[in-house]
Amino acid sequence: MKATLFRQHGGPEVLEYTDFPAPEPEPGEVLVHLRAAALNRMDVMVRNGWPGLKLELPHINGADGAGEVAVLGKDVTGFDPGEPVVINPNLGCRKCEYCLAGRDNLCREWHLLGETVRGTYAEYVSVPARQLYRLPKGFDYHQAAAAALVYQTAWHSLVVRGNLQPNETVLIVGAGGGVNTASVQIAKYLGAQVVVVGSNADKLEKARAIGADILIDRSKDADWSKSVFLATDKRGVDVVVDNVGTTFMLSLRALKKGGRLLTVGNSGGPKFEIDNRYIFAKHLSIIGSTMSTLADFTQVMNLVVGGKLKPILDRTYPLKDAAAAQERLWRNENFGKITLEISS
Repeated sequence: MKATLFRQHGGPEVLEYTDFPAPEPEPGEVLVHLRAAALNRMDVMVRNGWPGLKLELPHINGADGAGEVAVLGKDVTGFDPGEPVVINPNLGCRKCEYCLAGRDNLCREWHLLGETVRGTYAEYVSVPARQLYRLPKGFDYHQAAAAALVYQTAWHSLVVRGNLQPNETVLIVGAGGGVNTASVQIAKYLGAQVVVVGSNADKLEKARAIGADILIDRSKDADWSKSVFLATDKRGVDVVVDNVGTTFMLSLRALKKGGRLLTVGNSGGPKFEIDNRYIFAKHLSIIGSTMSTLADFTQVMNLVVGGKLKPILDRTYPLKDAAAAQERLWRNENFGKITLEISS
């Protein structure tokens, strides 16, 4: 099969479009013939590498993918060759106490497709059958791939962990990323008011088009927490979605008393300082989460295929140009999800 892979960590130049043996499905697995993959910032972080990351090299990036069932492994039932599917990249062991309790995103042996195991920048990938969601015939593979990771992540954070309620106000820090565009749509679906802080007017107008109510341009207002405070009639917001990390202090200031800061990542860096006085004096909560459960994934994908939530697509590249796609993503030039076209 054709794949884009890397044999050593480094910049985009280490990515290589080449032939690689197609995997064979183990018992309980399904071999998927991929038609589309979607990018996440994690792809670039894995390519760059970090201390302690252990990979079987060469490694194939990619958590998100959609395509058709190709081959069924032993003991797999419920799928037929040729059926369209999208992959849930959140890989639980199904044996530990968390998985048995239906909380597989807390799995003791948790893996993310494309992070610690080979992923979807390839023509084929083999995954456990339980990780597949059957798509309606004719549903766009790029839309499906673009939804898989970010919509379940945003749903679990906002709905399950954050308990976002109708008529609450949610601030989303960043306009263009996949989790953030998903968060805008989910918050509006739940009946919340949405404030978006973005890096430029163009991205903010696109955020308005998908439902944002209040727009704040941080390129013109570095202290955007004050702008949020004023835009909410000096109340502050109930919830902040902050996956940057280094902006936590501004987010804490923007919250009203009793508010919740939700985070699923740290695109701005993993280490930063916060003033604890804001947390205890305002009765604030900082709530983290990663991915979602299998049940959450099914719930949110039902909304996607039902047209209630619509993934935002930025630009599509051929698989061989994955390096250029990653560079666009890393430079924050995208609005919504970048996808790869995989053909054979």
